[in-house]
Amino acid sequence: MPKKPATILTRILIWRYKHISEQQFIYTISILVGFLAGLGSVVLKNATHFIQSLLEGKIIRDYHNAFYFIFPIIGLCIVYLIKKRILKRDIPHGIPSTLLSISKENGIIERYKMYAALITAPITAGFGGSVGLQGPAVSTGAAVGSNIAQLFHLNMKNRMLLIGCAAAGAMAAMFKAPIAAIIFAMEIFSLDIAFASLLPLLLASLSAVITSYFFLGTDVLFSYRIQDVFQIKDIGFYIILGIGTGLASVYFSKIYFWITRFFEQFKSPMQRLLIGGVFIGVLLYYFPSLYGEGYGLINNLLHDNVIAAIGITPLNAYLENIWLVILLLIGITVLKAIAMTTTFAAGGVGGIFIPTLVMGSAMGNAFAKIINNVGLDFHVSESNFTLIGMAGLIAGVLHAPLTAIFLIAEITGGYELFVPLMLVAAISFILTRYFVSNSIYTLELAEKGELLTHNKDENVLILMDLDKIIETNFIRVNPDMKLNKMLKNVVTKSTRNIFPVVDEDDMFLGIMLLDDVREIMFDKKTCKKHLVENFMQNPPEIIYYNVDSMQRVMEKFKTSGAWNLPVIKNGKYYGFISKSKLLTAYRRKLVEVTS
Repeated sequence: MPKKPATILTRILIWRYKHISEQQFIYTISILVGFLAGLGSVVLKNATHFIQSLLEGKIIRDYHNAFYFIFPIIGLCIVYLIKKRILKRDIPHGIPSTLLSISKENGIIERYKMYAALITAPITAGFGGSVGLQGPAVSTGAAVGSNIAQLFHLNMKNRMLLIGCAAAGAMAAMFKAPIAAIIFAMEIFSLDIAFASLLPLLLASLSAVITSYFFLGTDVLFSYRIQDVFQIKDIGFYIILGIGTGLASVYFSKIYFWITRFFEQFKSPMQRLLIGGVFIGVLLYYFPSLYGEGYGLINNLLHDNVIAAIGITPLNAYLENIWLVILLLIGITVLKAIAMTTTFAAGGVGGIFIPTLVMGSAMGNAFAKIINNVGLDFHVSESNFTLIGMAGLIAGVLHAPLTAIFLIAEITGGYELFVPLMLVAAISFILTRYFVSNSIYTLELAEKGELLTHNKDENVLILMDLDKIIETNFIRVNPDMKLNKMLKNVVTKSTRNIFPVVDEDDMFLGIMLLDDVREIMFDKKTCKKHLVENFMQNPPEIIYYNVDSMQRVMEKFKTSGAWNLPVIKNGKYYGFISKSKLLTAYRRKLVEVTS
């Protein structure tokens, strides 16, 4: 039969293998991934702003707050229908699902994630859902990076690198902060800080930020430049702010998981949607600044326009009282986390990065106003405390202190606040880490032992596939089987010296070792008298499928000293894992990850 002509992709791959080295190809692809991630961020921002502009017509302006009751429900219903009727699948949270894909799926991300968040996140935020766009931008870019890597048959390590490049590109385009974007990718995705990884991240970040400038011009999310320099006399207040942002970060994390668990008790998605939508509508009526992402609040606070930041509320006639303003800012700080989590729990799609900034800005500004109005002749820069409050929340909630420091420094165009940024970020991170061991992004993965860190040994174990090291060719025996029958029908057909003992339902009972019967195995009379159960014993350890992580499996071999351990799945015998196969697989994965 004649050979089929090679496809265009096949020809490209052959040409690439012949003429371009692996390293040069990664550099080229990282630029492409950065461009596409930046393009995704631009689409997300423009689509969200377009929806918001449609909802702010004359009729809406005349009855502004009244519509806050209905907008979130409409947006959540549209998102629900898209997921139910068009995508026909759920959309998991962006960054946590990306981290899971890295740790358990070898960096392979489904294709639908390249466009799912692009459609649903702008609708969620545009109709008032109190979420950000950073998470969807990262997950969209990561899916693009993963699928490009699969298209060109790149290995697991390079797939993960391109996912990191996409994350850096999404953040660089969103904030026009390329250095902070690189640090974000390294902190959140635990990428190796080596030149081989750093240069693709740099190229992707640069490509994305140029893309953002090309489509959006010099327009930035935070149009502010530092005006007040750091004063050493304010150092005590910054320490207090660091403690406050740390406690606020703990609150943010706790309330996130509490509300999530609360909504899980409602089995019907429509129940969650209606309850969440109505609750968000009530919050927006009294606190319109919680609407959508919240960039307007941050920019107004930075420019000392606190009335515009708070928005039109039933209390506007009383805003001449500075202490009422402070209470409203504290209310925004407390309620932003609640509004954001409720949006997620009700079925919305978005991210937590921007809400964290909003919460931090309101807290920092309120704290500065308290200092300036308490009557003790103190005066601090409210804009500086607004910025540093944002850094404190990012450092605490996301467990990303370096990202917090460099992001605020870059978006304000200078490093005059580097000392207080470092101080507050460090205090907030340390305090939060004491009470909450992992960030919202990583807590569930860490509890399951599926979180990649900078510990290469742990990473190798996490990336290993348990199914690939389980051996199922061990012959089962029953406890009531005569020993002579077992020797004749089982041992002679097996190359093993260990046998799983199971009942008629395949429930695991124990193991039998050939060494235990070696002395009598040639004595026919004795063998006829004994049953398998007479020689059955408990294994030194048992491995539970879908329960024990690879770290736990390795630990059980270490503590037991065994060479083979049985695997139990749903209470039934499933197979064995041998120490030799486990160590061989570990070595192979170590070479794959670190080469």
